[in-house]
Amino acid sequence: MNRIADITPAEVRQAQNNLGIVGAAPALTQAIARAIRVAPIDLSVLVTGESGTGKEFFPKIIHRYSARKHSKYIAVNCGAIPEGTIDSELFGHEKGAFTGALASRKGYFEEANGGTIFLDEVAELPLTTQARLLRVLESGEFIKVGSSQVQHTSVRIVAATNVDMQRAVAEGRFREDLYYRLSTVQIAIPPLRDRGGDILLLARKFAADFADRYHTPPITLSEAARALLQRYRWPGNVRQLKNVIEQAALFEAGTEVQADTIAGYLPAGSTVMTPAVTARPETHSYEREREMLLGLIMRLQGDIRELQRRLDDDAPAPAAAAATDTFVEVPGALHHHLPVKIDEVHHIDLSPATREATSLDDTERRAIEDALERNMGRRKAAAGDLGISERTLYRKIKEYGLE
Repeated sequence: MNRIADITPAEVRQAQNNLGIVGAAPALTQAIARAIRVAPIDLSVLVTGESGTGKEFFPKIIHRYSARKHSKYIAVNCGAIPEGTIDSELFGHEKGAFTGALASRKGYFEEANGGTIFLDEVAELPLTTQARLLRVLESGEFIKVGSSQVQHTSVRIVAATNVDMQRAVAEGRFREDLYYRLSTVQIAIPPLRDRGGDILLLARKFAADFADRYHTPPITLSEAARALLQRYRWPGNVRQLKNVIEQAALFEAGTEVQADTIAGYLPAGSTVMTPAVTARPETHSYEREREMLLGLIMRLQGDIRELQRRLDDDAPAPAAAAATDTFVEVPGALHHHLPVKIDEVHHIDLSPATREATSLDDTERRAIEDALERNMGRRKAAAGDLGISERTLYRKIKEYGLE
């Protein structure tokens, strides 16, 4: 039996092609390789990850690569079945077991005998059902609702959840013994924001699929729109991205979709931007950009103080005129020149007391506000004015509540 490291890229691609899984992010391909590796071994598997990440694909991989592939595969959404009927759905019931039970009925565990059951949202199971499920895992035994006869089944259980299971156990919402039986092997699915270039691959696929299915002119994405897709946090993951792209494909058919148009399909008030993992690593850090920005502000403060000193010394008018043409050059990656003019700083209170009281954060905030005002709110232009990346400016705007 091969180790995970021995699962070849070709095997991973074949599994992706079979199930229509798009992406090349290392964390995703590692999860697929892990599913292929565990498939032939009849162990219980717990798939974890945020809602909308595609956890439902992994039990299918496990089933298809297992010895049970010719038997039934049944997927059950535990969160969608009412608590009063979940036991009947999973284990079946006898005629007359409860009001409305007009005939005996097989449950999923009986129907899937010899095959695989996928229990999605397994953390939503009631505690009483959890006890029944534990018995199936330990001995393969179950009892129908309204019966006293023990029945046997042989099923492979793959469960999935977006809940922190250890916390659920600590809070008494999930049985600890069942958790350990279900999670013999765990597979973690990465969130979309950590999959870098996969975001654009998926966006193109969803747009092309929509155009093919509904015979509409295809859309394209502008460079700024693509950048926005990669910056956005995607709390709804792949499911949310598909929703946004399909809306754009419908209402913007045949056009090049711009960033502001994409933003219009995001939830109202959704301004959180998080840098996604990119194919090429960043060559700078937020801290370095912050230091450069603060250095710029301190240089500006120094020039302003110098101007104040000249004014306090009753410097002649030509000196003021010369100061008007003063430029501050910021060294390093910014390579940006900002003119410092008296008519642009006359509103600043330059008294010694005020200069001492003004904090660096206040000055930084004011610099950002002024840049946004000069550029009529255009963030890209304001970021260029400040000599920082748009990403840092977005973060600063949120930090200072300037949305």
